[in-house]
Amino acid sequence: MKKFKAVAVLLIAALIIGGLGYVTAFGVGENKTGSAQGIKRGLDLAGGVSITYQVVGDGKPSKEDMSDTIYKLQQRVENYSTEAQVYQEGEDRINIEIPGVSDANAILEELGNPGTLYFIAQTGADGSENYTYGVDADGNMGYVIAEGKTLDSLKADGSVVVDGTQVAGAQAVTQSSGSGVREKEFVVSLTFTSDGAKAFADATQKAYTNGQSIGIYYDGKFVSVPTVQAVITDGSAVITGMESFDAASKLASTIRIGGLNVELEELRSNVVGAQLGSTAIQTSLKAALVGFIIIAVFMIAVYWLPGFASVLALIIYVILDLLLLLGFNVTLTLPGIAGIILSVGMAVDANVIIFARIREEIAAGKTVRASIKAGYEKALSAIIDGNVTTILAAIVLLVKGSGTVKGFAQTLLIGIIVSVITALFVTRFLMDAFYELGLRSEKLYGKAKALKPIKSIENKHIFFAVSIICIVAGFVFMGMNSSKTGQPLNYSLEFMGGTSTNVTFNEDMSIEKLESDVIPHIEEITGDGNVQQSKVADSNEVIFKTRTLTVPEREAFNKMLSDQFQVSENQIQTETISSTISKEMKSDSIIAVIIAVILMLIYIRIRFTDLRFGVSSVLCLCHDVLVVLAFYAAAKISVGNTFIACMLTIVGYSINATIVVFDRIRENMRGTRGELSEIVNKSVTQTLTRSIFTSLTTFIMVAAIYVYGVTSVREFALPLMVGIICGAYSSVCVAGSLWYVFKTKIATKKRK
Repeated sequence: MKKFKAVAVLLIAALIIGGLGYVTAFGVGENKTGSAQGIKRGLDLAGGVSITYQVVGDGKPSKEDMSDTIYKLQQRVENYSTEAQVYQEGEDRINIEIPGVSDANAILEELGNPGTLYFIAQTGADGSENYTYGVDADGNMGYVIAEGKTLDSLKADGSVVVDGTQVAGAQAVTQSSGSGVREKEFVVSLTFTSDGAKAFADATQKAYTNGQSIGIYYDGKFVSVPTVQAVITDGSAVITGMESFDAASKLASTIRIGGLNVELEELRSNVVGAQLGSTAIQTSLKAALVGFIIIAVFMIAVYWLPGFASVLALIIYVILDLLLLLGFNVTLTLPGIAGIILSVGMAVDANVIIFARIREEIAAGKTVRASIKAGYEKALSAIIDGNVTTILAAIVLLVKGSGTVKGFAQTLLIGIIVSVITALFVTRFLMDAFYELGLRSEKLYGKAKALKPIKSIENKHIFFAVSIICIVAGFVFMGMNSSKTGQPLNYSLEFMGGTSTNVTFNEDMSIEKLESDVIPHIEEITGDGNVQQSKVADSNEVIFKTRTLTVPEREAFNKMLSDQFQVSENQIQTETISSTISKEMKSDSIIAVIIAVILMLIYIRIRFTDLRFGVSSVLCLCHDVLVVLAFYAAAKISVGNTFIACMLTIVGYSINATIVVFDRIRENMRGTRGELSEIVNKSVTQTLTRSIFTSLTTFIMVAAIYVYGVTSVREFALPLMVGIICGAYSSVCVAGSLWYVFKTKIATKKRK
């Protein structure tokens, strides 16, 4: 790279940082398009729409019907946001909370009243037409129920051939138009239950014979009236005539939500404020800035010129990450911030691995130019393997997960891909540019110092004992907790449900005043920092969500409101609410994690040609998760949505740290002769700097969030810090020793 090219690279970097940085901070045009302030935020950070539905009918709905309805509604509302929440209130109400929107009426209009889907044959038992053309409520021509007919009468005379509960699934797909050219049409693919398949087969037989249609009736109107073009006996069908894929997706979603076992009607709707309040956002931004500055100073102080290049690349990374979050319309929540933190840590990690390699090459006597080239080449495999395993996990969580898990996966996946690009290319271009400008002295790049070998193999029994003690202690604490409270962990209302208290104050209290004057009193009553508050827009109403309150606690709550804020009894309404994390969502998350771990094992087996590396990696991952779980049990930290994000972050962090060590063991086994124990000790020693520095930089980011965060944010940051320390410990002290034990034990058996 010649000097003028080097200058051009630096100018381009400056323009990117300046130009994109300005757009990210302030946006462009009158509407400030492109500003990071436009990133959608979840209920915890920005609030949204809250809708309460009431079950229609006299009978009490069963627990199974309510659970099934909640799960299906969750799938529907995730079309608006992956962070939408659906939970039960009382015995026959369902609450839906959708973040990032402020028009409750628009949501209600599109969502409709779920549970009223029917397939109606065109001709009834009396031979008359069941529906005909007419003018709908909006003045548009459409199908309507024929004059003199009602939905009840159609049900009675058998014209309703299939209802929504008999539809197993509906998906928008594309298929060949059949016109002889390579054109596609958008259709809705339907599958029926066994009962539905038989009923639909009989209905289509009759309709096809008479050249009739079967109308799909939903929420008081016909949404589609497809002509029956064949007798359908295999339990599947397609609805054609969709003008776009979005229209097909909308109809498919409508059909899916119509397959509920209960019918709902709107009870109330509100626009609510952020659950964590404005302070959480401000403190998180402040913490991010402080953490970034400390990391920048650290990288420059330790790695000098390469460190400065990495800081510039990291700035570009942050800008691109924010713009992509905005471009992909990702809803950012506290768990999403965890994904960003992990990807920032991995961005720094890639640079640390590269810089350590460069210093090793310089210490070996190579020139700076040759050292830079060799450093990037030798670091590549560790960076790719560590990031690919995490990307695999993120993709599985994105596809199979739901709610918070999916939001975490989105931010993590975007962040990792961008971090790899900036570390491997942007930092490299900047370093080459500095070199071409004459900054070629070894003193600017540093030289690796010989470290005294760590005797990890010799001390493996001590390390294993410490790990076992920590894990066993966790189970002991969980047992003690179970004997006292009936639960091994301090599950929050997201897992266990709780109490929702709707309070109408005598004044319009600001979020700041609620956080400073009201929340501390509630926390004192509950003894729990997990209190969520949502302020209803344009009113004095505030909704407080806590763990399930006992009768004395409810009385104390009401007395506090009366004594401190002069709120009367009739201004307080209390309801029991279910968990926002349903049984199905829990099982989806567990299945996603299991699939992710299996894919990690397969990838590591392929890349390392030794399954023992993969097994050891997964065991280290389990070790870190169990130790952090022990901390949750011992410290009685609230286990909620942030718990899932914390554990997923530790999984990604752990697997990446372990693979770096295993990558060096693999390399040294090819190029070094000697005892296996010496190779492992040497590899652990060579990667020690990386393990410490990467853990330190990530720890700094999380510690800043802990120092500046509100109570709920601290309960997320504290166990994450424990996980980072544990991840560093397992990668240095446990991973290599564990693989060594597997390697030698299996080898011994083979020799026998």
